[in-house]
Amino acid sequence: MTTLPLMPKATAVWLIEKTALSFEQIAAFCGMHPLEVQAIADGEVAHGIVGYDPVANHQLKQEEIQRCEKDPNARLKILPSNNPVRRRSKGARYTPVAKRHDRPDGIAFLLRNYPQLSDQQVVKLLGTTKDTIAKVRNKQHWNTPNIKPRDPVTVGLCSQTDLNAAVHEANMRLEREGQEIPAPVTDTESFSASEN
Repeated sequence: MTTLPLMPKATAVWLIEKTALSFEQIAAFCGMHPLEVQAIADGEVAHGIVGYDPVANHQLKQEEIQRCEKDPNARLKILPSNNPVRRRSKGARYTPVAKRHDRPDGIAFLLRNYPQLSDQQVVKLLGTTKDTIAKVRNKQHWNTPNIKPRDPVTVGLCSQTDLNAAVHEANMRLEREGQEIPAPVTDTESFSASEN
């Protein structure tokens, strides 16, 4: 996957105005179609967009532009980003107060339908604690009589994408360890289990 420059259209405006690069070279660097770059050069597109200097913003070196100006088949290479801003690692997931009472239901659903998920994965998905998971699993939770397994996606505790990724990761771990992957619970199995 190629990395595009920051503000590609504004960068294209600057490259058109300040360099002798071909439309194809600018289009390849900015992730645009050559006709779109030509439309910018003709003044049909990007009215009022101020050019964004990729050299001053440490995305390109002047030598790189000069190299590509000499060879129309050469392509600009963006400089690797050395962003000094430290990204905050994801901590515990925040769950609104109104949905917190649904967590034990979501935990029960995951324990029943996806036993391959580790406690740490459930903690990350639902923003809960290992202690709460253990209490739901051992039926020692203070609200055990009222816990009904409900899909955490439909309740709004996690996204389907996050759940699918966690299940895939757990399945891959079981494959590496040579263990059998549990079959998913079907609707008829869950219905008959809820009747008993």
